[in-house]
Amino acid sequence: MILPRCILFVTATIALGAQELAPAPRAAGYRGIWFTLGQVSEYGDKYSGGLGTYTANHNPLAVYAPAVAKTFFVYGGSPTGERRLQCMIGCFDHRTGRVERPVIVHDKLQVSDPHDNPSLSLDPEGYLWVFVSGRTTERTGFIYRSMAPYDISRFERIAEKDITYPQPWYVPGRGFLHLFTRYTNGRELYWETSPDGRTWTAPRQLAGFGGHYQTSGAQNGMVASFFNYHPGGDVDRRTNLYYTQTKDFGKTWTTADGTPLKLPLDHVQNAALVVDYAAQGRLLYTCDLNFDSAGRPMLLYVLSRDFKPGPAGGPREWIVAHWTGRQWECSTVATSDHNYDMGSLYVLPGEWRVIAPTDAGPQPWGTGGEMVLWSSRDEGKTWTRRRAITAGSAFNHSYARRPVDAHDPFFAFWADGDPRKLSASRLYFCDSTGEKVWRLPYTMNAETAVPEPVR
Repeated sequence: MILPRCILFVTATIALGAQELAPAPRAAGYRGIWFTLGQVSEYGDKYSGGLGTYTANHNPLAVYAPAVAKTFFVYGGSPTGERRLQCMIGCFDHRTGRVERPVIVHDKLQVSDPHDNPSLSLDPEGYLWVFVSGRTTERTGFIYRSMAPYDISRFERIAEKDITYPQPWYVPGRGFLHLFTRYTNGRELYWETSPDGRTWTAPRQLAGFGGHYQTSGAQNGMVASFFNYHPGGDVDRRTNLYYTQTKDFGKTWTTADGTPLKLPLDHVQNAALVVDYAAQGRLLYTCDLNFDSAGRPMLLYVLSRDFKPGPAGGPREWIVAHWTGRQWECSTVATSDHNYDMGSLYVLPGEWRVIAPTDAGPQPWGTGGEMVLWSSRDEGKTWTRRRAITAGSAFNHSYARRPVDAHDPFFAFWADGDPRKLSASRLYFCDSTGEKVWRLPYTMNAETAVPEPVR
């Protein structure tokens, strides 16, 4: 099988015995990729539209660096008028309010699929690590590292690996713990560790019983993952909620109450099972994993009754499952009209917030919608609609992502696009109140620019 070509931006110059890298090319502006799965039924595509910040299984996509007061972020970009994936990195300077022209870290050339989107990690020295996803066994993934701390202009390729849905977390004092997927027997979950990003352990399997999608998070040395499973390997039947965590860099994995797990998890009924949604006939779509002020896990996901878009599967329920220290408690945040209306969960002093496209957009029953801010001041027992973040949009907004250590005004970012037909896709961000929204410049004539206020 011939693998798609890729571009590595390296010069042939040798200086002082080391490889000298040319600056990576800059894109014309912030332009997200448009995609359609092509799995169409009465109410449209299973998912489609502006998917530059897709998927929920790529995590993190953005990191705030307090040392330089900048938020670095990655996304799937595309040249204007082309369905071609470019793995991009951008930078927002909180001191100046300006963004740098985005850099093409990796050009996928013939690939137009945002399943190959990148993820991002930041090490203690300020080096930026971009993990480019592969897909099945046909396309490999890649790891890149910036040549200088907090600098997006040059990258070196560190590795080419069999990784899909990369989720790299830097654990202080230990190194990288990387969760990812391999298509070994369906979509199965693995992890690997590295002290320096260059030397990696052999992959170890976390779960494999039909297939899984996972979303992960990290805090205070703990890395956690929650995931569903695919009965008979069928992703259209994804269901059940599982949770696992490690506090010792992958040496042992436990449930939320500390019960050790025997890995790999290889049966549907196992100790990591939190809710048996299969018994309820419910499908589960992962969104975000965060931690409360005491470091206890919180899981955001969407429940549906049909994999196809349209009213038969709805309303889609947005759920937060919270580990109280004694038990899991689930609360409903909101409802929306599509299975892939993905959003993020935030923890602020005395308040939890969800930013998500829960309002129907200009293309109803399509991926995304209008962004809304939801709030709970009683640890999820009740949720209140605080405000519409977007309204009257031309296209649906989708996949609102939370930066690690999110800092105003770059508190959430996402893309828009028409889920019904090929369109331009623009990138946006908002502050923590949802009152202020900016559009990243679609065309840049200089190396930096001020984002355009939308409201």
